[in-house]
Amino acid sequence: MSALNRRAFLAGSAATVAGPALAAPAGAADSDILIIGAGVAGIAAANRVAATGMKCLVLEAGDHLGGRCFTDTRIFGFPYERGARWIYMPDVNPLAKLAAKTGINLEPAPPGPHLRNGSRYAHPGETEGFLASFARYNRAISGAALDADDVSCAQAISHDLDEWRATMEFVLGAFKCGGSLNLISAVDFANSADRTLASSCPQGIGKLLGKLAVSSRIQFYSPVTQIQWDASLVKVETRSGALTARAVIVTASTGVLGSGKIKFQPGLPARYIEAIGKLRLGSYDHVALEFDNNPLALKKDDLIFEKATGRRTAALLANVSGTGLHVVEIAGKLGADLALEDEAAMTAFAIDWVEATFGSKLKRLVKRTHATRWSKEPWTLGAFSFASPGGQWARKALSLPLGERLWFAGEAVHETLWGTVGGAWESGEHAADAAIKRLGGSDPRQGRSRTTTEAGAKLTLKASL
Repeated sequence: MSALNRRAFLAGSAATVAGPALAAPAGAADSDILIIGAGVAGIAAANRVAATGMKCLVLEAGDHLGGRCFTDTRIFGFPYERGARWIYMPDVNPLAKLAAKTGINLEPAPPGPHLRNGSRYAHPGETEGFLASFARYNRAISGAALDADDVSCAQAISHDLDEWRATMEFVLGAFKCGGSLNLISAVDFANSADRTLASSCPQGIGKLLGKLAVSSRIQFYSPVTQIQWDASLVKVETRSGALTARAVIVTASTGVLGSGKIKFQPGLPARYIEAIGKLRLGSYDHVALEFDNNPLALKKDDLIFEKATGRRTAALLANVSGTGLHVVEIAGKLGADLALEDEAAMTAFAIDWVEATFGSKLKRLVKRTHATRWSKEPWTLGAFSFASPGGQWARKALSLPLGERLWFAGEAVHETLWGTVGGAWESGEHAADAAIKRLGGSDPRQGRSRTTTEAGAKLTLKASL
């Protein structure tokens, strides 16, 4: 999209937002606001609407809430995060504050990763080399983001071919963004908010979301097939029938939106379609390996990187929340290729990689395993979003209202906290606030505390953890 077209689009959308509150015939709508998706953004939006007394219904295609925040207690008998794990910037993150009120405990993440070189730990000088390269690559990407043309992160570091190149391509590309650096906008990368501090939720983010959703009306097994948004009421078609509302908030992933599973009538304007296409979902999966007796002699939540020699690399999160669970993080093109095969291929790679990284035979010590395949989840179709080169504008564009009745929300429309639980939550709140205001409802933001967005943005080593 050209800058001229984007400015025209933003100006037109701003004019729409400035219009009067929308009215609807009394009793004509099934709900004031329908919310599509019971993930983090959907729950946040529903809480906002419920606080005003407006009628709200959440339609969820699957059988559980949380979306890409899915805590599984069945596989291993204790909370296992199949999706997002970290709550960043807990001092200002709204979810951290809400967790305290619901009795859910958060634990701070360890201070930083450990580095392996071959089958040994890196020497102090090697660690310094890693950190120096990390800082240099980040500076190069941030510098490129200031240029008039938004280039890829790979172009920004094209002249840096030091011994850490393969490692940085994994840490900054696959691990942080779920994709290769040649596919990722330097501007979007540089706009990423500070993620230095992080906390985990030993009881599970899914349990936290369940406690926060107690006031929400959620209808499961209700995939939406079509949204008609240009009439006096929004009409939403589901497999079990049609529902109407004065407004709708769509929190489906950009993977689902781009797949055409949800039809829009009339079709979405070209700029929205382009924005969805610019915010593709990356590949990021967990391969969980359960051990007894801590054979790798690692501490709780230790994070391990290796000095990579190619793209067949990964990261390890050890002894998750003090259990015997070790999670190998595979991402980017390698992760996508393995996920296209099957869970067995992913598990075999993970075990081989851990054995090579730690120089010991561990396969016989593995008790139970599980591998996520988010690209195969039908109502997600990927992990989290990254903006293509020249496409950072798409996050803001997709957050703007359509036809005075339709809003999009989710991690993909947050300009600085994309790919995070906090970003999805804030996005859902912002969409709900805008919809409530357009419908003439009371402002639910009275006394709102400082958000994570307002806390600032900078890149650091733990930006991707």
